[in-house]
Amino acid sequence: MRFLTVVGARPQFIKAAPVSAVLRRRHEEILVHTGQHYDHQMSAVFFEQLAIPAPEHHLGVGSGSHGEQTGTMLARLEAVMQRERPDVVLVYGDTNSTLAGALAAAKLTIPVAHVEAGLRSFNRAMPEEINRIVTDHLSNWLFAPSPHAARQLASEGLADHVHVVGDVMLDAVQQHAERARRVSSYPDAANVCAGMFYLCTVHRAENTDQPERLRNILAGLARLDRPVLLPLHPRTRKRLAEVGLVPGPNVRVIDPVGYLDMLQLERSAAVILTDSGGVQKEAYYLEVPCVTLRDETEWTETTDVGWNFLAGTDPDAIVAGVDQHRGARRPHPPLYGSGDAAQQIVSVFDRSD
Repeated sequence: MRFLTVVGARPQFIKAAPVSAVLRRRHEEILVHTGQHYDHQMSAVFFEQLAIPAPEHHLGVGSGSHGEQTGTMLARLEAVMQRERPDVVLVYGDTNSTLAGALAAAKLTIPVAHVEAGLRSFNRAMPEEINRIVTDHLSNWLFAPSPHAARQLASEGLADHVHVVGDVMLDAVQQHAERARRVSSYPDAANVCAGMFYLCTVHRAENTDQPERLRNILAGLARLDRPVLLPLHPRTRKRLAEVGLVPGPNVRVIDPVGYLDMLQLERSAAVILTDSGGVQKEAYYLEVPCVTLRDETEWTETTDVGWNFLAGTDPDAIVAGVDQHRGARRPHPPLYGSGDAAQQIVSVFDRSD
């Protein structure tokens, strides 16, 4: 079969790497990079570290409003799909690249496969939630990371298209965690000791585009009892400068880091604070407690078992979330498969060929 895979943002590079490695043993794959993330530390470094083949097409879309960015992607992806004539368009996650890939393919009557299907935060104010819902309802194959996600899809009338395969990000963590330990210079490079610092990431528009939420997050971080390492997303850096916010003295701002360095920082942190869905999962896989800087999460299983605390952006809740994890020892069940999601996904296609 001939696949056209659409990626555009950091989490999609991580998800695509294990699938592409297995897919290309048996099928043909054309990789399209929309250019949604274009900074070297948010894009090229992931291709290098994860040994992802160079994209056959780079659309160079860049940043912009949701409508402008998605519309530009849609037009350029349609042209590529018409030229390449794939049997299947493969999309990942919940970004504008995901939505544009699914919509362009559906309008051209090309079957769509969605990896990471069935996730819901039930907050339609989040652009990612709209992207997930529309993509799932356009897709012919729905690869769910958990039984919970499969049940959600069934409740929406999509049960016939669902395959529970686990999470491809677990594949990536298992494949690269030891290599990260060997090659990364962190956390020493940031002048912090393993187990003695907190790691924080903030990038979602719901936090960065609302000055009060951003201010509250910084206030919560400033009250924590250990150094907080903050690899600063370009969007967040820009917003901080625009509204004149400065992190507290215990917050150490660094540039974004590549995948291997991020894994090692996550593994070494006492607690991770984040608004990223992918980082929530990586924290769980590395058995590091997490405090999520959002009011809800699509990865609800991690909160159900006590490894993830929803704090929103209230400073008191942020401090309480970190304190709740202090010294806690909880069961760590396999929520999202066993690390063979890529193999399971390709096996489904093999049976369809």
